[in-house]
Amino acid sequence: MKSRAEGHAVVVGAGPAGLFAARVLADVFGRVTVVERDAPADEHRRGVPQSGHAHDFLARGHQLAEEWFPGIGAEMVAGGAHAADIARDIRWVIAGRPLVRSESGLSTVISSRAFRERRLRARVEALPRVTVVGGQDVAGLSFSGDGSAVDGVLLGLDGSRKLSADLVVDASGRGSRTPARLEEQGYGRVAEEKLKVDVGYATRVVRAPAEAFAGDVCINIVASPDSPRGGACQRVEGDRAVVTLYGVLGDHPPTDAEGFTTFAKSLAAPDIHGVLEAAEPLSEVRRYRFPAGLRRRYEQMASFPRGLLVLGDAVCSLNPRYGQGMAFAAMQALALRDHLTEEGEAAEPGAYFRRLTEQVVDPVWGMTVLSDLSFPGVQGERTAQTLEVLELVGRTQVAATYDGPLALACLRVFGLLDPPTALLDPAVQERVHETLSRLPVPAGPGAVRDSDTDRGM
Repeated sequence: MKSRAEGHAVVVGAGPAGLFAARVLADVFGRVTVVERDAPADEHRRGVPQSGHAHDFLARGHQLAEEWFPGIGAEMVAGGAHAADIARDIRWVIAGRPLVRSESGLSTVISSRAFRERRLRARVEALPRVTVVGGQDVAGLSFSGDGSAVDGVLLGLDGSRKLSADLVVDASGRGSRTPARLEEQGYGRVAEEKLKVDVGYATRVVRAPAEAFAGDVCINIVASPDSPRGGACQRVEGDRAVVTLYGVLGDHPPTDAEGFTTFAKSLAAPDIHGVLEAAEPLSEVRRYRFPAGLRRRYEQMASFPRGLLVLGDAVCSLNPRYGQGMAFAAMQALALRDHLTEEGEAAEPGAYFRRLTEQVVDPVWGMTVLSDLSFPGVQGERTAQTLEVLELVGRTQVAATYDGPLALACLRVFGLLDPPTALLDPAVQERVHETLSRLPVPAGPGAVRDSDTDRGM
């Protein structure tokens, strides 16, 4: 039996999920080939329609990137990106009020998605065991004679060329064809969960003076049930800024210049509109729509072929308004690494999908679903426990606009450093109670109304 050190792994997809997967596979396999349908160097790849919009790289994603690609943050900053302390340099506005600032010691780097991907891809391509091949369609999977294992991928529009592999990792994104290919092979249909949110984005790149950000590198105005519109305004490489506005449940921002600015003015806080007022447009407004979160339950399948694993959006595609996608992909790659390291040569797909589910997907998907259900128009089951948690989290977020330690606790959850259950810790909730009890009782800007305690995450 060939050892992994002598083997060949193929990754389908050269987005962040595929690049992180390639990085961890390079520590295990003798050769790794990343196959990408588009030309990886294209700034706006056909398979990534959301690439031009604002993208966060949450603190947990930054930590893992630094672990696997030491110094990449400093390299990006040297190239024009912006370093940020997540609690000091990023302005988070919830329910119209900013979270309290502090020095957290938790870092990230703000840049455009294309800039970040170029740096990640260059680091992956520099690995001696990895080859990235662009402009190659993967027409299908190659199965062993008895169909019990995947032994490669079929390339070209007609699938006439086989690229043999000891392991294939599908990181091809939400549009992955693996479910259909497994069903065709007799493995049955993978169960799916969807949560309809109908989020619409509109983005414009502008040139904005640093003074317009008042020392910050990013402004996030978070949508809430009371104000279901939000936005992100990020300083990126050069003197540019990416301004992304969004609305949920069909309330989408317009793409004409006047309508875009008017929508920004309608947000719960004036911060992003203020940047636009001082900015010079550099692009037209681009639109992107995200109809529903999608989760594929591979861990529930009765059987699954050896030699095939799936990660990234191909497993779970999150509501993008939370900015978790790239960090989520890195966390899934970590689960892949742990699986290959701890399970040894006899690692089975079922064990991988159980690990991925428990270690990564369950907590993050659960957090986004909970937050989405705070919007009354989102269809989904709201148990008594769900409503109780929504109330507690909503109270915590309101209190975090008055209390620094609570703000940091929220940001650690937002940044995927801590599980959402951390906000339910008795000590945290005691501090929330103490903070809110000191606020004025009469209704007004400083008071906590009943609706203030139903904000989502």
